[in-house]
Amino acid sequence: MMTIFADKVNAELVSLEVADCVKCHQDEPASVASNGGKHNTAVTCLDCHQEHPPWGEEVIPQCSMCHEGRSHFELENCLSCHSNPHEPLALNLAGDIKEPCLTCHEGPGQDFANYPSAHAEQSCTFCHDVHGRVPDCSECHEPHAEGQMTSDCLGCHQAHHPLEINYAMTTPRAACVPCHEEVGAQMEKTVTKHQTFTCAFCHRGQHPNVPQCQTCHGEPHSPVMHQKMPNCLDCHMDPHFLVK
Repeated sequence: MMTIFADKVNAELVSLEVADCVKCHQDEPASVASNGGKHNTAVTCLDCHQEHPPWGEEVIPQCSMCHEGRSHFELENCLSCHSNPHEPLALNLAGDIKEPCLTCHEGPGQDFANYPSAHAEQSCTFCHDVHGRVPDCSECHEPHAEGQMTSDCLGCHQAHHPLEINYAMTTPRAACVPCHEEVGAQMEKTVTKHQTFTCAFCHRGQHPNVPQCQTCHGEPHSPVMHQKMPNCLDCHMDPHFLVK
């Protein structure tokens, strides 16, 4: 509730309620109701606008009245992005605003610092031209194989550290072959049990993990043979096309 004097001479007190605001200000309450976020659910008009002319001139509040305790809230000129405080999440994203973005989205900032890539060199708005929009990888990148979707890309590449390739052991061979065509062709031709495995079964975890044969096979031959030929591939040549 806000209390003002309707008549300065008579000094008659008049109390305003939130419902009174819309009588003069129709657009702003409608904006808050439709797209106000916590400005709609956590505060009212009178929580923010605590004075009203002619008996007070501090009509427009400072953002810091409510928003504090995070580095993002210490930035100057909030309205450069949050141009309409009645629709605070309808952001105006223009130019290179990477530094302000990363004060709110700290996780991607840490990824960029820890895992350098071409993505880390871009402004946030290069990909996210509308706040909250996640672009398809194909907007910039040619897919490895026909029909690949962004969900397929994210099975190996995380957007903010794309060169740190991790994948599930169930990742199909078809996801690997477009980059490793020669190996894929060998795996199709081999007649050993290796032919039945996915690439990720052997190359588990982070790319480009190369396993030791002993991880699965132990030492299947006599100690004398293993001592004489310690490198399995001296005899078996290529794990993707084994010579037996």
